[in-house]
Parts: sequence; structure tokens; C-alpha cells
Amino acid sequence: MSGRGRRESPGNSPLARPARGSARARLLAAAAECFYDSGVNSTGIDTITAAAGVAKMSLYNNFASKDDLVLAYLEARHEEWLGLYRHRLADATDARQRVAAVIDAYVDHAEMAYRHGFRGCGLLNVAAELPAGAPGRQLVRRHKEEVEALLAAHLAELDGVPATRVADLAEQLSFLLEGAMARAGLEGDSRRLHRVRELALQLVDAATGGDHR
Repeated sequence: MSGRGRRESPGNSPLARPARGSARARLLAAAAECFYDSGVNSTGIDTITAAAGVAKMSLYNNFASKDDLVLAYLEARHEEWLGLYRHRLADATDARQRVAAVIDAYVDHAEMAYRHGFRGCGLLNVAAELPAGAPGRQLVRRHKEEVEALLAAHLAELDGVPATRVADLAEQLSFLLEGAMARAGLEGDSRRLHRVRELALQLVDAATGGDHR
């Protein structure tokens, strides 16, 4: 399916807050919404516990600190993106479509229902607020490396792409995606990501000598 089509994704909002559930799940969902909308540094513990509808002690019973909650949020965002990717991958019938599945997961991320609008990559937004060397920044780096590795794995499956070109092409596509995600976040919609899907597949087709227009 083309990245231009909206499709049902696993849940229509990022880490949507459940009406009921464990205190940990409610805290994590509330933190996800608050961190994405307002940033990590601007969101206090009281704001999160109020949004989750739990006592402050519940937060410390489930997370050692705010830093621990931030790490749990980042891990959940990573898993959320993987879920979007796997959802798209299930429909892919060849290597070219598997490359597109990585990009379409970004499109789906941008087109989720955010209470205060789409603000770009939630992982990078948090990383920008953390000091160099912080565990959260390392987690975000690993996420981005995994995305690039997925692109490389699918590119390696394509006929006509020399093995010596795979890593460079995966890096190019990764850079395109990150640039488009940044612009999409600033503009608050998915148009740049639809466009980068076209550009990325043009690069893939040029590398394989194919023409899928």
C-alpha cells in the first residue's frame, strides 16, 4: 500500500492513556502525553501524577526517579515505532516494499492523533533536552541505529544493489528520513514524509536500475 494512504495502525494515539489499568501503565501513558506535548524538562512529577490520576507515591513505587520514567518512556516509544513498522512490514511482498515499510512507519507516526498536534520525533525531542552522555541519549542513538540497520537489511535483499553500496545507501535514506521528520515536526503534518518516501524510492530504483513509476 502506498505511503499516501492512511491506514489503521496499532492504536490511534501515542501510548494512549487507559481509563483503567495498573498505576505504572497510567503513569507511563500520562508521561508520554506530557513529555511529547511540553517536553521533559518542563513537565514536573506533579503534572504527571495529576494526569495519571494517581498519588505521587505511586510514581516512586513504580519508577526509581523521573530519569527512570524518562527511560521507560523512550523504551516505549521505541517499541511503538517497531509496532508501526511491523504493521507495515506484514503487507510487504518484496524487498522494495520492505524498504518502504520503514518509511511508512514514520508516516504513520506523524499521522497519529496527537492531542496538541504532531511535533516530530518524540525520541529526538527528548534527546535534545538531555545532557551529553545521558543514558536516554544512548537509547535514542541505538533506536536510530536500528532503523538504519533495518534499511540496510532490506536494501541487501534487493537485486542489483552491490554489497559495497548497501551501507552508504542506508545512511542516505536514514539522513533523508531524519531531515524530513524534523521539517514535518516543525510544520505539524506528514507532507514532508510522503515526499521523502518518493525521493527514497527513487534512490532505491536508481541503485537497482529499476523503474517503478
